[in-house]
Amino acid sequence: MSISNLRKPEWLKIKLNTNEQYTGLKKMMREKKLHTVCEEARCPNIHECWAVRKTATFMILGSVCTRACRFCAVQTGLPSELDWEEPERVAESVEQMGLKHVVITAVARDDLKDGGAEVFAETVKAVRQRNPFCTIEVLPSDLNGEYDNLKILMDTRPDILNHNIETVKRLSPQVRARATYERSLEFLRRGKLMNATIPTKSSIMIGLGETKEEIIETMDDLRANNVEIMTIGQYLQPTKRHLKVQKYWSPEEFEELKNIALSKGFSHCEAGPLVRSSYHADEQVRAAKANA
Repeated sequence: MSISNLRKPEWLKIKLNTNEQYTGLKKMMREKKLHTVCEEARCPNIHECWAVRKTATFMILGSVCTRACRFCAVQTGLPSELDWEEPERVAESVEQMGLKHVVITAVARDDLKDGGAEVFAETVKAVRQRNPFCTIEVLPSDLNGEYDNLKILMDTRPDILNHNIETVKRLSPQVRARATYERSLEFLRRGKLMNATIPTKSSIMIGLGETKEEIIETMDDLRANNVEIMTIGQYLQPTKRHLKVQKYWSPEEFEELKNIALSKGFSHCEAGPLVRSSYHADEQVRAAKANA
């Protein structure tokens, strides 16, 4: 069977749970003109997170990304003007949902000098003001690799700094757009230097043609830059225009990778076919605090 005709294995089938919590959350997002990476990136866990765990990952700075990464389903193009009322709408939504942990991510905004860091920071502040007991995880782009942009965000003291390395070093140039493997490592390293008490986290997707040895090399690179939390998930081709899946890694292989990551000193590792960067993020922040 050719690679392009690979069939999804049984372990990738999911159970949909469209209850009142799911439909209510979807309705609220539309009313407040908010976006979630759960929808835009076609996350396979959206029903579990929205309907069962009552968690969501807010995507700020609009729904149009300035980058065209070959794995991502988010729309690419020229973004709209900044919406300075968005931070308050996100904070209101977190309050209405009663979230104890929230993940805030964003499209890449290379059209902005600060990469969107100021709006990011205002969103963190607004969420914290309305929800003082809610922990906050931020998942930014590399913010153009500028030190000052990262500092704007780190000065808000998020509970977790998450930035995804996405893939192994060899495949990074063909998988990602503008972002580089080395710049992502530097971003994570700088974040830790700015505030050593804030846990750092990164994620890779596998199934793009990487080897087990390359995955382990990525683990070593992340640990060398003091990253404490790692997630590993299966890449799923969102449309025919995106990169094809080269391999479906089995649950047993994911379990082995998780054990290897933990043996290398990560405080927490989520690894599985349906795992995404924000999957069980609430558990990760608790684990990070327990190991602090």
